[in-house]
Amino acid sequence: MRRRDFIKVVVGSAVTLPAAARAQSSLPVVGFLSSRSPAESELDVAGFRQGLSQSGYVEDQNVAIEYRWAENQYDRLPALAAELVKREVRVIAAVGGPVTALAVKAATKTIPFVFVVGVDPVKLGLVNSFAKPGGNATGVNMFITAIEAKRLGLLHELVPSARQIAVILNPNSPEIDRQLSDLQTAAQAIGLELQIFRVSAETEFEPVFATLAQNAVRALHVGADPLFNSHRARIVALAERHKIPAIYETRSYALLGGLMSYGPNLPDMYRQVGLYTGQILKGAKPADLPVMQPTALELVINLKTAKAIGLDVSTQLQQRADEVIE
Repeated sequence: MRRRDFIKVVVGSAVTLPAAARAQSSLPVVGFLSSRSPAESELDVAGFRQGLSQSGYVEDQNVAIEYRWAENQYDRLPALAAELVKREVRVIAAVGGPVTALAVKAATKTIPFVFVVGVDPVKLGLVNSFAKPGGNATGVNMFITAIEAKRLGLLHELVPSARQIAVILNPNSPEIDRQLSDLQTAAQAIGLELQIFRVSAETEFEPVFATLAQNAVRALHVGADPLFNSHRARIVALAERHKIPAIYETRSYALLGGLMSYGPNLPDMYRQVGLYTGQILKGAKPADLPVMQPTALELVINLKTAKAIGLDVSTQLQQRADEVIE
């Protein structure tokens, strides 16, 4: 190559690369903050991207997404939220439970954010009301913790002979007091005794299940919590290994072999977060976007697991299920 041609190539590259960089930087940037981990959140993130797409935004085409994952270490969330605020993202999707939403709320009063929580966002102080959120936040309330009592009742129907039921809860959850109160009230109403086990770290699952097996526990209620959702495959495997009938919060557990689940469709909740995120990018104000709620809850029963642990599921319960996995 002649020296003159070489200079042309170098100069051309110098012009082209900054232009490409400028094009990339011109995309609106969305922050995505989760208390969970990326590997086990793929279906939910796909739901979020679907919602964005339905609003007219496709990642890396006309919107950029900055991901931050706390990997179930809740104490990392404030710093990760601060990073996104410093990055001056246009909107933040705060997912993985109320701990994420509260971290974002503490980090900014101006950047809009869209949450997905399983508890009352008004009581948490995230919004002023469901219809008129006010401020810089709106999102989706899945009411997951509010239906703990319903799940306990379904578990009782599944294993009517079990008079004592074990319950796993996360003591770091902002809603643990509400969960405990609702479960205890429901248990008293149907004459059940609860054994409460507090689990706040991945390393505690194995010893807790060993204790359940030693105590010959005949039924298990796994409380709604992002930590448990992140480790659902391990929890389901431990329950099956020890042949403990269990109920879980979402369909994703049942798909992995969990015996029974009752709750909202989580990927669809993330899709709605994506929808609102796209609307805000187009100029909508969070204060004017009502907090969304699930229109239906799913009861899923895994008969393959029931057979594996030697449990008969009544025909009546099967008929009420939205999905039976055989």
